Amino acid sequence: MRERLWWRHLIGLAALAFALIPILFLVSAALNPTGTLSTTSLVPRGASLHNFSKLFHDKNSPYVRWYVNTLVICGTSALLNVLIGVSGAYAFSRLRFRGRRTGLTGILLVQMFPNFISLAALYLTFISIGDVLPAAGLNTSLGLILVYLGGAMGVNTWLLKGYLDTIPKELDESARIDGATEAQVFFRVTLPLASPMLVVVGLFSFVGLLNEILLAGVFLTDTSHKTLAVGLFGLVSGNHNTDYGEFAAGSLLAGIPVVLIYLYLQKYLVKGLTAGAVKG
Repeated sequence: MRERLWWRHLIGLAALAFALIPILFLVSAALNPTGTLSTTSLVPRGASLHNFSKLFHDKNSPYVRWYVNTLVICGTSALLNVLIGVSGAYAFSRLRFRGRRTGLTGILLVQMFPNFISLAALYLTFISIGDVLPAAGLNTSLGLILVYLGGAMGVNTWLLKGYLDTIPKELDESARIDGATEAQVFFRVTLPLASPMLVVVGLFSFVGLLNEILLAGVFLTDTSHKTLAVGLFGLVSGNHNTDYGEFAAGSLLAGIPVVLIYLYLQKYLVKGLTAGAVKG
């Protein structure tokens, strides 16, 4: 039996190497004091923390500020994305109203168009918003969060609706008989039961926004307002083989929140993904 399974172990090791080699190369580039990719190997030579020191002391690249901006923007947007998505999913799953099927189809069709198609319209819109409400205009974290929330009713609504459909409606009816209001049914009955899928959607939203650069690069122009993705891209854009050590060090540190969140929420992720695959 073991002889028949040797090729599976070989495939597993190959997949592990395929996943780890880029990470090892990134670590090596971050520890390479020359700051170039041409002299970087999997095993760093003359490893030092020079790139990390430069990253935190470079006045032209406020990395800590970028880090805080990213956590605030991505965390707030992911949380509100989940809240808006589950609210829409609850309505489509539990309520019966005219236009329900058309609304679901419309949400799905809108998601077929990429975000950059509306980039010019969003840019002009937030210029006008900034004239009236400067705190939510261009080059503000609030303005970018509002832009990100524009897609909250998309795929998230479909995923969450499929999960909410698996929760027995009898629980809602039982809570109403006991005197619960619609808000209490939603927050105290439905949301706790849907927590695994909420975690999955929230985490995927956070990771997706963490890597988003197109909208953030257009809306955030001031150096102190940039996110990690935009700021780190600026370290290497337009330059050949320059500041890659600093870029690698910043990218390595940027992955820490995602890894910690995955480790902390792994039990919810497994439950939510498997439930979504089986019941959705």
